[in-house]
Amino acid sequence: MALRPDRPVTMADVARAAGVSTALVSIVVRGAPGASEATRARVAEVAERLGYVHDRRAAQLRRSSSRTLGVVFELQQPFHGDLVEHVYAAAARHGYEVILSAVAPTRAERDALASLRQDRCEATILLGSRLSDPELADLSTRGPTVVVARRVDTPGVTSVRADDTAGIGLAVDHLVRLGHRVIAFVDGDGAPGSEDRSIGFSHSMSRHGLALDGSVVHGGLSEDDGARAVRTLLDDARSSHRTPPTAIIAFNDRCATGVVSALLAQGLSVPRDVSVMGYDDSRVAGLDHVDLTTVSQDAPALAEAAVAAAVAATRGERPSSTVLKPTLALRSSTAPPPGP
Repeated sequence: MALRPDRPVTMADVARAAGVSTALVSIVVRGAPGASEATRARVAEVAERLGYVHDRRAAQLRRSSSRTLGVVFELQQPFHGDLVEHVYAAAARHGYEVILSAVAPTRAERDALASLRQDRCEATILLGSRLSDPELADLSTRGPTVVVARRVDTPGVTSVRADDTAGIGLAVDHLVRLGHRVIAFVDGDGAPGSEDRSIGFSHSMSRHGLALDGSVVHGGLSEDDGARAVRTLLDDARSSHRTPPTAIIAFNDRCATGVVSALLAQGLSVPRDVSVMGYDDSRVAGLDHVDLTTVSQDAPALAEAAVAAAVAATRGERPSSTVLKPTLALRSSTAPPPGP
């Protein structure tokens, strides 16, 4: 069968070449039940030979329901990458596909959202959104909205998060059990969850009678932020002739790797001289050369809860927000403080 080079290959072309109906080709390319394995193999071979490309967006436009979820995530955050992987799996279990839109240093969250609107997503899942409450409220009027890893009190917006206050409490409890008293927390510089984690640190140190031995230092989400915080902590200790911290809790795992690097650059050993903890239990924390003790937010559970809430909202339900209990992931970056 000769095809005109000036037009794309259609389902009808594949059907004629394979000797089957166009409806059967549609079943095969959509992965729907109703075709034998032999037929699927034959249609797939013919489609590949002819260069047929299934236009999912056109198929969505023909359906009243797109069966897609839009997900906005930060490209530079390892934990967001972990969440995205589990969102894909959770969405598939619910019969949905996922369309991603990334936030990057040169691409704002509003731009990432704008690119999703043309894809007719049935619901939007925002990972660690930095939008204001009024912006989230406006977004929710356009369709179901779920925010992950951030406390949200906006009506119409569902929040799925770990209890960050309790999570930092677990970190402080672990370090105190090891014998640490002078402990520092590197905050997230206003990032989603930063306030709750700072509060959790202060409350936990007070609970252990160590309020005067704890310090909160300006930080952020990146390795550079963690390294800068270490330099600030050590400089302040030297200038005030105070005991430097024997343990540091970083806002997230990425920040914690910067803390470790800066300590090593100062000639200090982790964990012999200073114990370091992260937060998230992202994939980077479990790497052999990192082996970071951290607080786990349970990415699979967060993803499943977020997708379930989004799907429920597409059915007209009003899912309640979910707060999950964090746990400790113990590795080799923490140990008892050095002796006198």
